[in-house]
Amino acid sequence: MTKTAETPALRQGRPPVTSEAELSHLALELIAERGFEATTIDDIAAAAGIGRRTFFRYFSSKNDLPWGDFESELVGMRQMLAETSDDVPLMEAIRLSVIEFNSFPASEIPYHRRRMELILRVPSLIAHSTLRYAAWRQVVAEYVARRLGVPEDSMKPQAIAWAVLGIAIAAYEQWLADDDADLSELLDSSLRMLSRGFA
Repeated sequence: MTKTAETPALRQGRPPVTSEAELSHLALELIAERGFEATTIDDIAAAAGIGRRTFFRYFSSKNDLPWGDFESELVGMRQMLAETSDDVPLMEAIRLSVIEFNSFPASEIPYHRRRMELILRVPSLIAHSTLRYAAWRQVVAEYVARRLGVPEDSMKPQAIAWAVLGIAIAAYEQWLADDDADLSELLDSSLRMLSRGFA
């Protein structure tokens, strides 16, 4: 998910978008006005002053748009875990990496709320999210497996990966339900609770 704070202005005669962040922000504005299903790729491209082909250079489909640069963020999470000393307790390392993965500049938070509302509420995106969640769980399972010296597909790495994902989604649901909630605090408190269970 894109963490940049760039924000385009929506106005007639605007120059074509020049970054993934600008296109994402503009698309989220359109979707907020029209709804996800009613907003087409052609609508987004026209508003951005670009062609369909250019849209597909940024995103492989409309369903991928709310996820931003998810693959790069996964690379960052995997790297953070790899660089964490094995002296750090397992669940503490996971907690810190999950909080970092879900940290965004203040100016990006309104857009991130819109992205997550789409991902968690639009039926076609809920189905599309399955592969994204699997890739995210794999990063956690790989790390747990290495720390415990067991296969990635064995019970404990998989159970921890699924549990951490469930906690993260629950924290996001709480965050979306309360405009004053702090996402990092929700993730921190709930992951600490989970850590006690796996201690």
